[in-house]
Amino acid sequence: MRHGLDVTFKVLGKTRNEAAVDVLLPALDGAHQAVQDGALGAMLSRRGGAAQRELLRRWPNMPQPWKERIKDRPGRLNRALRDAILDTNRQSCAVACEAVRWLGEYDLAPALINAAEDTANPNAELVATTLLQLVAHLYDELAAPRDYSRRRDPQIVRGHVVSSLELSLERFDHHRRLEIVESLLMLASRDNATVKRVLFDPHHQAYLAVVDTLTHSPRPGVMRLLLSWLDDPQAPSAALTVVSHRNDPTFLKHLFRKIGHEPSGVAKCNLRRMRAFGWIQKDLGFLERLDASAQYSAVQMTMASGMNRLDVFKLVSHLMTYGNPGGRRAASRALAEFKGVQANQLALAALNDDDPQVQANVVVQLRDRGIPGALNQLIALLDSPHRVVADAARSCLPEFSFQRFLSSYELLDDETRETTGMLVRKVDPATLPKLEDELMLPDASRRLRALDIARCMECVDQLEDAVLETLADTDHLVRTRAATVLAQCTTERARDALQDALNDRSFAVREAAEASLGVLQAAEERSSQSPAPPAPIDWSSAASQLQEPSR
Repeated sequence: MRHGLDVTFKVLGKTRNEAAVDVLLPALDGAHQAVQDGALGAMLSRRGGAAQRELLRRWPNMPQPWKERIKDRPGRLNRALRDAILDTNRQSCAVACEAVRWLGEYDLAPALINAAEDTANPNAELVATTLLQLVAHLYDELAAPRDYSRRRDPQIVRGHVVSSLELSLERFDHHRRLEIVESLLMLASRDNATVKRVLFDPHHQAYLAVVDTLTHSPRPGVMRLLLSWLDDPQAPSAALTVVSHRNDPTFLKHLFRKIGHEPSGVAKCNLRRMRAFGWIQKDLGFLERLDASAQYSAVQMTMASGMNRLDVFKLVSHLMTYGNPGGRRAASRALAEFKGVQANQLALAALNDDDPQVQANVVVQLRDRGIPGALNQLIALLDSPHRVVADAARSCLPEFSFQRFLSSYELLDDETRETTGMLVRKVDPATLPKLEDELMLPDASRRLRALDIARCMECVDQLEDAVLETLADTDHLVRTRAATVLAQCTTERARDALQDALNDRSFAVREAAEASLGVLQAAEERSSQSPAPPAPIDWSSAASQLQEPSR
């Protein structure tokens, strides 16, 4: 029985006799689900306009599953939909517009455009709105991952729709439909020749409409197009002007995301063409409502722009004071570009920032700013509990390197050797490994110097193995010096080695060992007493003595 019913509906769906529609309508309205489904399938199979018109007439009250079946067979109602769109009857046009939107019938975009362009059409406003909604639906489909269950390629559809919209834009002076302009801008790429031609020609009939739409449209597609020109080497000046003037929050969110951590090379060139930004002139306080990444991007954007540097400094200063960590980090880096009392005060205040990275960003600026006492501040920051800050301070003290200290050692007086040696050890992490290498060299004079440096730097404990090896050196002068510097080594192993050295064949070695043991004994007796505070050190003088000679 079921087979016979299927054959019947198949015949009714294929026959050219339009009377078949009259037979299918009672079945379509029948009480049996199987009969209704078969009738609907036969109606969708028919190519004639009568079946399509009947289905469209039923659209407002049509069950959702039927609509889904029609959607799965694109284009089946297009003839009826096209006729209804062009119909002046308000109700018919409204039903067709709703069906076009729901079904996503992009092939009907030209019909919608024609109806919207017709100034005598009483439904032109409705059709234009439908066109805009249909294009927005297509944009969403383009932005989403491709649905391969549907055979049509949205990119190909986009090309067809854009072509129709381009032709309509050239007729803008006739219809003045902003919906058509906005639809085109939603789908166009930045290389679209028609849109670019309009933007490069202020006298074009659609120029003001295009610029106005770019300025005020909340559509993501329009914003995407506008922001894409930042990466265009031949970006229209009108587009860049709009970018600089828009200050609506949604656009700014996309703008800062586009700029990111650092604008691209082309974007920097285009940003330099911008002399002002509406969102800065409006209210700097709005920056405080941005998240960390947006504040960071705002700084990067303004620094790359052609804005007046005083205005940029106001933004940097504001974020240094009121910004979140992301904003303060970007602002503190940007602060390096600004000199003067106010910039110096901001830098000094940032040394107490809660964020170690902000501190590090200004630490590397201190010496270049010529701030009094900067060298002593840097040296104090070597003991910062935050590694990033200590490393930044260390990078600013290149003259306190072990190699430079080694080269200048013979020229320094004893006091400078000791004070500077301690600092070099703190600044240059390669000090101990290099000093250990010096202790192993075959040249006795260099081993002697290395032992002296170990004493100056008070790092004999850390170099105990290497120093103890020199205590067995073949050169008695080296052994004597080793016995002398071991007075700084408090380990039992060092004491035992000094005890053994009391039997050295050299009187000088024995005498030095005995003296060192006496020093160690006296140190133990003084350990219970409070040490005297160290005298202040003139690090500027030490740094000048370690400077490389001018060429």
